[in-house]
Amino acid sequence: MTAKRDYYEVLGVARSASQDDIRKAFRRLARQYHPDVNKDAGAEVQFREVNEAYEVLSDAEKRATYDRFGHSGPSAGAGFGPFSGEDAVGSIFEAFFGGTQRGSQRGPQRGADLRYVLSLRFEEAVFGAEREIEFRRLETCSGCRGNGAEPGTDAVTCPRCNGLGEIRQRAPIFNMVTVTTCDQCRGEGKVVAIPCRECRGEGRTRQARKLSVNIPAGVDGASQIRITGEGEAGIRGGPHGNLFIALDIQPHEYFVRDGNDIIVELQLNVAQAALGAELEVPTVDGVERVRFAAGTQTGATARLRARGVPVLRGSGRGDQIVIARVVVPTSLNDQQRRLFQELEKSLEPGQVGDHRDDGLIGRIKSALGL
Repeated sequence: MTAKRDYYEVLGVARSASQDDIRKAFRRLARQYHPDVNKDAGAEVQFREVNEAYEVLSDAEKRATYDRFGHSGPSAGAGFGPFSGEDAVGSIFEAFFGGTQRGSQRGPQRGADLRYVLSLRFEEAVFGAEREIEFRRLETCSGCRGNGAEPGTDAVTCPRCNGLGEIRQRAPIFNMVTVTTCDQCRGEGKVVAIPCRECRGEGRTRQARKLSVNIPAGVDGASQIRITGEGEAGIRGGPHGNLFIALDIQPHEYFVRDGNDIIVELQLNVAQAALGAELEVPTVDGVERVRFAAGTQTGATARLRARGVPVLRGSGRGDQIVIARVVVPTSLNDQQRRLFQELEKSLEPGQVGDHRDDGLIGRIKSALGL
């Protein structure tokens, strides 16, 4: 039986080499002797030898044991695998917990969800819109198709866990077993010896994505649109996550939304409020005329049916509510002042607004340019 070569000699590093030096040496040699790259006779044997050396020297505890005892380990027959031998404790663990050699390995994983904030104008939220958005997400690498290995090569069995995807350690005092996910292959049981040049072994690359989004009529700031399968690509060929679009609706210059109703405030001067007036009122559908009765007070309302917001996922529309606000002039010219003084004398004390001199009101209205 041929004696095993010294592991440091196999990797071509000094016994004082750092973990980073050992990792770099392993990657260089794995690329050199990988069976998919090197077709020479004996390359596969050398590749396995490199794997075995790295499996021991990359683990601090196994490396310390190897430095002290060499290939024989602390006792005859001892090995350097993730859990040496098929001992009774390991068998009991499997029997109680139903584990298998690859039970803890992580296969393809679903990608992460993404959130995009879309700004909408008030009218777009009312009537709906179609908007194109652009964002960046992780896509499956086109070079390696998600497996992380350089095209023409394959991932190899993880040298640290021997493909189990987990590391088992036994406490000698209580004879108990602890199981942790392998930190080298992250539970996958395989590692990439020759990383894909395009994604550097990640299996995914970040790419720009354009998407047309249909905004339904009647959405509000609390609405959220979910687009299935437009999130990040999954790991190792896993499905995409989802894209969630949050809506940021910009305030309008004069419309205010209240549920499915739209509220607008309309200013009336004192003459219009006193005599009544028919005025143009803006709506989301265009301008409409609204009649205010004589004697209109601040806070009086008029309702325009079905001029509000469409019911989301329903039928019909809300109303538009017009609220009157009587504006008292803050500055008067001489003519306007005289007319208001005449009006004051013509009204009974304490009865302002109950008795009016329509002729005088008409002259005030004319003086105000109304």
